[in-house]
Amino acid sequence: MNVQVAKTIMLATSVTFVALAVILFPAHTLEASKSGLSMWWNIVFPSLLPFFIISEILIGIGVVRFIGILLEPLMRPLFRVPGAGAFVFAMGIASGFPAGAKYTAHLRQNHDISAIEGERLVSFTNCSNPLFIFGAVAVGFFHNPALGVILAIAHYAGNIMVGLVMRFHHPESDHAIDERDFNQSRLGRAFSALHETRLMERRPFGKMMGDAVHSSIKTLLMVGGFIILFSVLNELLGVIGLAAILATALRSILLLFQLSPELDIPLLSGMFEITLGSRLASESSTTLLAQAIVTSFILAFNGFSVQAQVASILADTDIRFKPFFMARLLHGFFAAFLTLALWKPVYLNYLSTDNGSLPVLNREDAPSFIEHVYSFFTQTGSWITLFSLLTFIILVAYRTGKVEKDPR
Repeated sequence: MNVQVAKTIMLATSVTFVALAVILFPAHTLEASKSGLSMWWNIVFPSLLPFFIISEILIGIGVVRFIGILLEPLMRPLFRVPGAGAFVFAMGIASGFPAGAKYTAHLRQNHDISAIEGERLVSFTNCSNPLFIFGAVAVGFFHNPALGVILAIAHYAGNIMVGLVMRFHHPESDHAIDERDFNQSRLGRAFSALHETRLMERRPFGKMMGDAVHSSIKTLLMVGGFIILFSVLNELLGVIGLAAILATALRSILLLFQLSPELDIPLLSGMFEITLGSRLASESSTTLLAQAIVTSFILAFNGFSVQAQVASILADTDIRFKPFFMARLLHGFFAAFLTLALWKPVYLNYLSTDNGSLPVLNREDAPSFIEHVYSFFTQTGSWITLFSLLTFIILVAYRTGKVEKDPR
């Protein structure tokens, strides 16, 4: 049978099967949809939107090109990507999923990076943001702010390790570095690029801001759709019994690494949607170390929900998804190993209260800054999302009316 025909049959069968499951189990579908919508509405949308809008403006006025030229001597030798990759990495950490993919695709569409450089860059710039690691996972699920330190170190250090490995991805494709105006200082060349980009940008600043808001909200609507979809898929797998079958294979892997087989369902759920997987891992009755190792893997793997978001964004470019997927597996193992390696020297010896001391992170009378931020979004996030969506509707209506009045 032709491979493409087999793919067509498999895709049609899978989608039909999911549609039937949604019809047969409407109550479970509704609850899963509400859970995914709540996370997106209250946390994901309001926390990501400001970063997306500001980043679009920074790219438009040339700040990214400025940073790229300045940081070329750092990013090129370490990761074999242009200096602008530093901006993508920083925004990926600050914003969280799927910012790294969004900005990598933007650089590729502007021809600031090659396709292979894009594959290297996206592999280590798609991260969980500190708000999610410390606020949602460490505080919200584990009720242990100190655990967030271990998870964050393992997550971000593991991402850097992935970047160092991915520098060997297609080394033969590297192109010569453009060193025009070599007699000019690097700072001078960076400022010249900034000024040149601003002059080439013909849009008024107000139009640029409107476009940034429009583009950012469109991306976040796509993100919300994937979060809800994979929340439903994850729930349906459990209802129809497939989760138990798939968990059997994961149980063997957990036993191979001497981890409790009780973590099979949390690990399976986390491979689909990281929020649910992290919560289930925190609720298991195994040791905290085992829970932390599995949670680190889940955060690094990103889950099929985030990976689908990345695939959708990369589909508009010639950057392939397969290297990103392989990098996620690599990141998962790196993060899990780092969690194990750092557990005794960092968590037990420095952060834990078992030694009689009370670290600052564990002081009940002094909530951390990240806890305040997480609490702010849980209380006001829904209003921020509602206001932003109303703004988006007004922008779309205004642009539609303008086109109808001036069809040229």
